[in-house]
Amino acid sequence: MTNRLPTIFFGHGSPMNALEDNICTREWARLGTKLGAPEAILVISAHWYTRGTAVTAMERPPTIHDFGAFPQALFDVRYPAPGSPALAKRVAEVLAPLPVIQDQKWGLDHGTWSVLVKAFPKADVPVVQLSMDGTQPAAHHFEVGRRLAALRDEGVLIVGTGNVVHNLGRMNWDPSTPPYPWAARFNDLVKHCITTDTPQPLIDFQKAGPDAAASIPSPDHYLPLLYVLGTRQPGDAVTLVNDRVEHGSLSMLTVAFGDLAA
Repeated sequence: MTNRLPTIFFGHGSPMNALEDNICTREWARLGTKLGAPEAILVISAHWYTRGTAVTAMERPPTIHDFGAFPQALFDVRYPAPGSPALAKRVAEVLAPLPVIQDQKWGLDHGTWSVLVKAFPKADVPVVQLSMDGTQPAAHHFEVGRRLAALRDEGVLIVGTGNVVHNLGRMNWDPSTPPYPWAARFNDLVKHCITTDTPQPLIDFQKAGPDAAASIPSPDHYLPLLYVLGTRQPGDAVTLVNDRVEHGSLSMLTVAFGDLAA
């Protein structure tokens, strides 16, 4: 029997999911119940893409509304989870000798709170965000995930949040729009590599041809998946939910590794 926590990648989609009740948000809520009560949550969000690596180290991280033309109700959302300077220091320890800035300015961006407000609505679990160093290749992000995996045995839930297919420029806002063929194929490739535990093609996504290029016009929403793949351990159960591509080019695929509570 192990106390190892699962690790999870959420396909977060629009920040409006924080306000809406839909198929995807109901799955997030269900997963939150199954994930139980971690001691803390470490999040790698698509929306903190930096030079170098940083971790939020304040006691009370602010809720960041890092978006533009949305209803005022979305700007009114607050996710008042505490931070954890102790976890921030522990992250720096497990990633050493990689320099990790103890950040006092960022907070919780919408990639984090739009999901956690559904999965952990009480906002009573400490949350820390880890930034992604945009100057580094994909293999670096996977390796950081491998080093973070030790935290799973220390009561920390590791969360990535982004989208494996994220091409806003090609989106069709008609909700009945089927997945574009290239989006469906790349989404299927991701699922195949996950279920067969063959992560290398996903690390080498830039070699995966035109389907990958169309699905990942910029890597920020894709890279959080690599961190979660890096935390995967032998024997981890695999759970796939929200396997849907919305508006033609936005995958909501959510992936969990490890044993979920009944």
